[in-house]
Amino acid sequence: MKHFLLPAIVLVWMQLPASLICAEPEFEPAQPAEFEHAGIIRAWKTYADVLSFGKGQTLALLDDGCTMSRPEWQGDKVKVAYDAMDGDNDPKHEGKGYHGSAIGIPSSVNHAGKHGVAFNNQLAIVRSLECCHCKISDSASLARALQWVIDHHAEHHITTVNLAPVDDKEHAGPVPTEIDAELATLRELGIWVSAPAGNHGFTKGISWPASQPNCFAIGAVMPGKDIATLDRHAKLDLLVPAKATSSSNAIVCGAAMILREAIEKSGYNWKTEAPNIAEAMMIIFQKTGKPVKDTPTKQTYRRLDLMAALSHVMKK
Repeated sequence: MKHFLLPAIVLVWMQLPASLICAEPEFEPAQPAEFEHAGIIRAWKTYADVLSFGKGQTLALLDDGCTMSRPEWQGDKVKVAYDAMDGDNDPKHEGKGYHGSAIGIPSSVNHAGKHGVAFNNQLAIVRSLECCHCKISDSASLARALQWVIDHHAEHHITTVNLAPVDDKEHAGPVPTEIDAELATLRELGIWVSAPAGNHGFTKGISWPASQPNCFAIGAVMPGKDIATLDRHAKLDLLVPAKATSSSNAIVCGAAMILREAIEKSGYNWKTEAPNIAEAMMIIFQKTGKPVKDTPTKQTYRRLDLMAALSHVMKK
């Protein structure tokens, strides 16, 4: 009886889908279409045994506060919290704040099977202004938040800053403000700082603070299509698949953390690219990114391809 039963079991086993035979734990991308388009899911699979995807690095989220009781931010995910407006350690939303509770999801979430780009990272949540839809006058509190990062980056291993606010204006050039000195210092330190370009379809300028020197300006392509969308201008540094540039910026912040780890593990000589590692990483993303021609702005931008960037670094 056993001799007849065993072949039958084997036959049934061979006919099962591979996904059932080699069942993997639940692993859901926070934004499936966007991550697939940006080469993130492929990068996860290819370098699963090589990279830690954010472990040991902290991402500073500079936004309008956070609901710290959300389940995504429990455990050790949040390493430190600070309120640069009130000078205390409680970054709760006040006034019109709402945005910062969720902006860390695409870059960092690791909860209930859902994964952000650098899902093993930690967060420094810094309330930096009242509302993410800001005004130039918010530069004072933003400067204090950036200075806090400068003062504490070594202590908390902050390698990356998501400067999340947008003023929803069409700036064709920089607007001198109180944050510029801090941005310059962070760039010299090699800390990645990027901001969303804005979501209004502007083609002659982008939002502040993305408009500023030493802040990478991140735009968007439609998920699944290499078509530039939302706000863009010659100042734009990189496009990322997303429905809003706040999400595209969050995604690239996670990607920058993974690329940094790949550079460290591979021994890639980033100094041949730029005088600091933050600029070097952007150059690598641009070199390896997909060209996207945009007729309205008469520009050719580059779209993030994390897998291509990692391959470039790891092969070296």
